[in-house]
Amino acid sequence: MRNDITRRDALALGLSAATLAATGAAAQTSNIRAADVPAPKRDIEKGASLRMLRPVRFVQADEDVFRANAAKFTKDTGVEVKVDFVGWEDINQQTAVTSNSGAGPDIIIGFSDAPHIYIDKLIELTDVADYLGKRYGGWLPLAQRYGKKNKSEAWIGLPFGATAGPLIYRKSVLQSVGFALGNAKGDGNGFANWALWSHNASLLDEEGNVTINSKETIAALNWVKELYPTFIAGTPSWNDVSNNRAYSSQEISLTANGVSLYFSLKNDPATKAIAEDSEHQLLPKGLAKVSPMAGLTLNAMVFKHSPYPNAAKAFLQYMMEKDQYEPWLNANSGYWSQPLAAYAEAAVWSQDPKVRLFKDTMNSTYYDGYKGPISTATGAVSADYVLIQMCASVATGAATPEAAAAEAEQRCKRYFRRQK
Repeated sequence: MRNDITRRDALALGLSAATLAATGAAAQTSNIRAADVPAPKRDIEKGASLRMLRPVRFVQADEDVFRANAAKFTKDTGVEVKVDFVGWEDINQQTAVTSNSGAGPDIIIGFSDAPHIYIDKLIELTDVADYLGKRYGGWLPLAQRYGKKNKSEAWIGLPFGATAGPLIYRKSVLQSVGFALGNAKGDGNGFANWALWSHNASLLDEEGNVTINSKETIAALNWVKELYPTFIAGTPSWNDVSNNRAYSSQEISLTANGVSLYFSLKNDPATKAIAEDSEHQLLPKGLAKVSPMAGLTLNAMVFKHSPYPNAAKAFLQYMMEKDQYEPWLNANSGYWSQPLAAYAEAAVWSQDPKVRLFKDTMNSTYYDGYKGPISTATGAVSADYVLIQMCASVATGAATPEAAAAEAEQRCKRYFRRQK
């Protein structure tokens, strides 16, 4: 019998990051190369303290290690940091309140295009991003797309990582399908976008013109209509955890999901056999040249109302340095993938072959708002579930593909008129 305990074993048992650190179990050989680059010089404000909001974890170790790293920053700098984890569907609303009121958290880690929506309320993070990019092999394409202001080298967000939703399926049986067609930030938007992109449809063209009402979209919607009868009942009301539950209870044998589903199955003796019978695969590319998947990205913002902008920048930079970021990345077991090239050598990507597929999530060139510029309007289209509702109305027979595409076009154009 083995009497040693690995980091993965410890995480499976639910041990906290503090426990791992105390026992020395967190130590690993690192293959991450960091270039010798001078860090930006900044003076942390006297008496600084920070409050941060970020989305709740799907993997417990995400929160444990993140909190432990924040505590290390406090110990090293004297800056108190309070981190609040909030629900995925709540983060957008709380960010909007913070932006509109000019008060609240100093830092919010939102999703994907959030910095582009609140750009006028944010401070630039270019100095932090330039330093980290030079030190850790450069920023990956999706990180650059979501992090930089449109048609600019100025960084308005600092991407921490992205989660993908490839197919997870039972090798032994493929009899039913489960995709979210409800208003779900991750799975719902992910399915709707993929259905369109795999038919070469897009919300916008490169110049930012609304192109959702196209023959490609009609083809995608007809395909969704044909596919829908294979879905398990109830998908129009699903949220981001519904398909996890259905797969775990063996009601479905194929869905699109992050790696958290696989590990929850693997770490529970009652469902371990399901995990062993499960594999991951990229979503079908259809007519696209590659599998069209946009990773749901954690994207940090620092608000202008913060009295401690230097402390906020220092905190974000600290959290993405090797000594903090690598243990956090490994602890997530593949749920979040790295935005910086050097972290592709992290141990997590070589420990379980069923997880390796998630490593390249942020190499994707697809994003919310594809193919046009990211803006407040594209963010509103995503936040208001326009594309999901278009697909759901066709799937359930509430509208024809032509009518649904025309309605989506009108809704989208209203958002873009407001933006001008």
